[in-house]
Amino acid sequence: MKRKYEGVYVLNMQGQEEGVEEMVGNITKELESSGATLDQIDRLGRKEFAHANHAKQNHGFYVQFQFEAEPSAIDGVEARLKLNEQVMLQHYRRI
Repeated sequence: MKRKYEGVYVLNMQGQEEGVEEMVGNITKELESSGATLDQIDRLGRKEFAHANHAKQNHGFYVQFQFEAEPSAIDGVEARLKLNEQVMLQHYRRI
C-alpha cells in the first residue's frame, strides 16, 4: 500500500548552481522509477549551514519532494542517491 512521504535533499551545487534543475530531474527520475507518484516539488533555495561540514562547505541547495510510494521503495531510492556525490544529505518521513 502506497503511503505519503516527504523527502528533503541537500544538494552540493557549489559553483554549479545552474545544474540544480538537472539534479532535481535526476531525483524525480529515481523516485518515479521506484514507483513513486510525485505530488509537489519545492525548491527551497540555497541555505547557509550553521557549521561547515567535513568537506569545508558552508552552504547547500535544499529541495523538498512530496510523493506517494511503497515503503520498500524508499530504501532503494536512498541507496541509489547515496552514490551521487551531489546529494549531500537526504531525509524521508511519512506525512
